[in-house]
Amino acid sequence: MEGVPGINTVPNPNYYDKSIVLDVKPLRSLKPVFPNGNQGPPFVGCPPFGPPSSSSGPSPFYPFGSQQPPDLNQTQDTPPPTFVTPLQSYRSPTEVSNGPSSSSGTKKGVGRPKRNAVSIAPSSSSSGTKRGAGRPKGTGNAKKKEKTSLDVVQVVKRDFDSGISAPEREDGNTDLVSSVLMRFDAVRRRLSQVEHGKAGTSKAAGVLMSNGVRTNMKKRVGTVPGIEVGDIFFSRIEMCLVGLHMQTMAGIDYITSKVGAEEEPLATSIVSSGRYDGEAQDPESLIYSGQGGNADKNGQASDQKLERGNLALEKSLRKGNGVRVIRGEEDPASKTGKIYIYDGVYTISESWVEKGKNGCNTFKYKLVRVPNQPPAFGVWKAVHKWKEGLTPRANLILPDITSGVESKPVSLVNDVDGEKGPSYFTYISTLKPSKQTQPPTIGCSCHGSCAAGNLDCSCVRKNGGDLPYLNGVMLVSRRPMVYECGTTCPCHASCKNKVIQTGLKFRMEVFKTDHRGWGLRSWDPIRAGSFICEYAGEVVRMEQEDDEFVFDTSRVYNSFKWNYEPALVDEDPSDEVPEEFNLPSPVLISAKSFGNVARFMNHSCSPNVMWQPVFVEGSGESVVHIAFFAIRHIPPMAELTYDYGVSLASEARDGSLLHGKRKCLCGSVKCRGSFG
Repeated sequence: MEGVPGINTVPNPNYYDKSIVLDVKPLRSLKPVFPNGNQGPPFVGCPPFGPPSSSSGPSPFYPFGSQQPPDLNQTQDTPPPTFVTPLQSYRSPTEVSNGPSSSSGTKKGVGRPKRNAVSIAPSSSSSGTKRGAGRPKGTGNAKKKEKTSLDVVQVVKRDFDSGISAPEREDGNTDLVSSVLMRFDAVRRRLSQVEHGKAGTSKAAGVLMSNGVRTNMKKRVGTVPGIEVGDIFFSRIEMCLVGLHMQTMAGIDYITSKVGAEEEPLATSIVSSGRYDGEAQDPESLIYSGQGGNADKNGQASDQKLERGNLALEKSLRKGNGVRVIRGEEDPASKTGKIYIYDGVYTISESWVEKGKNGCNTFKYKLVRVPNQPPAFGVWKAVHKWKEGLTPRANLILPDITSGVESKPVSLVNDVDGEKGPSYFTYISTLKPSKQTQPPTIGCSCHGSCAAGNLDCSCVRKNGGDLPYLNGVMLVSRRPMVYECGTTCPCHASCKNKVIQTGLKFRMEVFKTDHRGWGLRSWDPIRAGSFICEYAGEVVRMEQEDDEFVFDTSRVYNSFKWNYEPALVDEDPSDEVPEEFNLPSPVLISAKSFGNVARFMNHSCSPNVMWQPVFVEGSGESVVHIAFFAIRHIPPMAELTYDYGVSLASEARDGSLLHGKRKCLCGSVKCRGSFG
């Protein structure tokens, strides 16, 4: 009788009785059941800048600052933002439940206070079925959306203070734009680290928008406060958060204004991917294709219509208003990613209609760059030609000052005067061993690559159970000390916990500055958190008076917040990773006689590079390494700078503030006047 229904035997999973017909009613015949007042508060959709300010009811939630629906005909490189699944959901499936949970006997992190309203969607049942099973197909966009481990609907955390006032959300500034982007990328890195997937970007956007961490929400024609020509973005969502381009899917963004009894659209910005027919690669002009007319589900294309974005471009041509242009380029560090370059303001000079390859009419617009703007896309094109050997680098002194020590050449260039190079030094790629060394420490016992969460790995344990780097290329968070695998670790050379030991990742150039000697910049775009180089040189006991190439960890540095906020990723604030460094003794490294590219990085009171102490297991050295990482996204040919700090031995003026030994020439609005 094995497998027969109704008998107390072990059922055969491959057997089912076809004679049994279940009485299943269509979903349309089922009546919805609403909770009464005693069953809990109703779900409230809150606006992106926080909970409703009045009690008259919730305001509409337009997540991207526009009441217009997205244009599904446009190519989308980044999925639209989704509300984040709490990190605790990924640690244990039992941590999220429909009922109250007991805190007795739980491990640290289990049973943490959840956000105000975190509910499991009906598709997550307790019957053991797979997530998503039985869902109707073909109900979403054509593109496959990212999957999450749990279907979670999350409401705004009402007690979270974004630190951004309502006026600041409407109109930003340089500091606010920088802060929003830094906070976004910190959350993105943390979510990507925990989830081991590609959903970090969209989920981080959902979290920040829901909690009011954004700025420049007021749409405008022309420039955007706090955003400079040449700034780069690694997703469309980043541009949306700071108001450069509000659409995450459509290539044309616009505003509408009342003209008499009718509304008239005006284009505010466009994103050019460079993929469409006829789009020019001229850095001073652009041929842009209109939107719409793409093939439908039956593969049938149609003529583009003079509506929405196309109509807005046509009206802007007649009005003569400026349009922000963002150029999309392939990310050299990613096979599928894109980098977006803000190329400044353009004006539309003409428009026409022409037949496309599909035989349908397509709108074409020619845009011309407004003069006297800093070069942006033009720099990208010039660097590309240097890399491909299409044009030589002008004023080149040496093609590689490392003489092959680094895997990537470092050029020496002088566009300013006739000086032929810096003072003589010997190029080395890492620390020069000191005379006093410690016995090698014992490394991990991993074979292959170390993995996050593997507490059998001693290196992972020292890093708090996580790998400190995301995908083995960028720092997730600053911490008191980063522990890397070293020579005594059996893991292979490509282990994701070996980053600073693998050398330069970007094509560098040492160049002569106008008034600060020699400087350092990269031919490649650098994403926030990316490893740049370490400070190579000789370990010394004390700083020499005439040595301008000493790195000293005992100096006083401007403090800043770079790590993610635990509240934004549903973590306990007590688990926050401290950003203060834990050094047993000061580290002094001189790069006067022996050094690498780091010796050419100049000081800035508003730096784009930060340092992090890194201990390499089994190195046998008596000091830690000093590694440099990008604070924010850095476009090609932007000078790399870090904070030199102020020596404790410096004399204070008026008995108040420390002042360095050398006058600061960084030109930053935050310049403190001296350093060193």
